[in-house]
Order: sequence, then C-alpha cells, then structure tokens
Amino acid sequence: MNKSVLIGMTALALALGACGKKTPPADIPPAVDQSANPPGTATDDSVDLIELPAMQADLIAKAGSDTVYFSTDESSLDNQAQATLAAQARWMLANPSVRGSIEGHADERGTREYNLALGERRANAAKQFLIANGVPEGRLTTISWGKERPVAVGSNEEAWAQNRRAVTVVVK
Repeated sequence: MNKSVLIGMTALALALGACGKKTPPADIPPAVDQSANPPGTATDDSVDLIELPAMQADLIAKAGSDTVYFSTDESSLDNQAQATLAAQARWMLANPSVRGSIEGHADERGTREYNLALGERRANAAKQFLIANGVPEGRLTTISWGKERPVAVGSNEEAWAQNRRAVTVVVK
C-alpha cells in the first residue's frame, strides 16, 4: 500500500471517528436562589438540598400535583394554582420533617435576565401562598431557573404553557 493511500485512509478514519462525537452542551448557568441571595446572584454551592423521590411521589399522589402553571408574563396564582398549593400546604403540614424548594420557571421567550426575574416572582408567589396556609417559612426555599430547564421542548403555545410553572420539590 502506498503512502498516500495510507494517509488518506487514516484521515478518513479520523474524520469518521469525529462524526460520532458530539460537542458537550454548554453548562447550564447557575440558578438564582432567592431565599438566601438578592435577585441576580448565583446560588451558594455550599448549600446542598437532597431531593426525596419517595416523598415527592407521595406529595403528587396526595396533593394532586407538585406543579402550578402561570399565564404569559404573569406570576399571579389563578384558582387552580391556589387549589393545588392549598393541597400541597396540607401535605407539608402533615409531613413536618420535610422541606420544600420552590422552583420558578419561564418559557423560552424573553432574555435570560427577564426570565430569571419572572421565575423568581413565580417561585415567591407559590412560597408566600404556602406560608399563608400555615407552612413555616423556614421550611421553604426558592430558586429561579428562568428558561434554563424546560419541561417541554418546542416553540409553540403548548410547550410554552407547560414551561411557565413553579414546582414544589420535596427536599431534606
């Protein structure tokens, strides 16, 4: 085999090998932890919340959902969201050893900064409702993910509606 054929085959093998590799996704920027930091600051990595999947499943089963949804550019709670959060509050009061991390989310439209602030308002609206329904404030934290963690992918109203949400995550 001549040298040019060998070089060509080696180049082809390297090119084909590179086709299977994908560029790793860009790191998701840190979320904004509204319970400990002022708006626009990153979370403190020294605080680790441990999710409790079995308790999360129990919350969903007994409260009906761990998620409330919002209208476009809104952070006010409609009647359905209030009913869901009232059921979550009853569950949290019946389970005093758990804490809740309220995660605020937004759809893909708008700037990162705008969506982080909107997610913050949504998380705080849910938190304040839980507090008003008897859950001690010390058991609740908030975090805004903005548009960084969509549950539905797509650029249409159906996907956007699913991403405009606040999720109560049961943590230790």
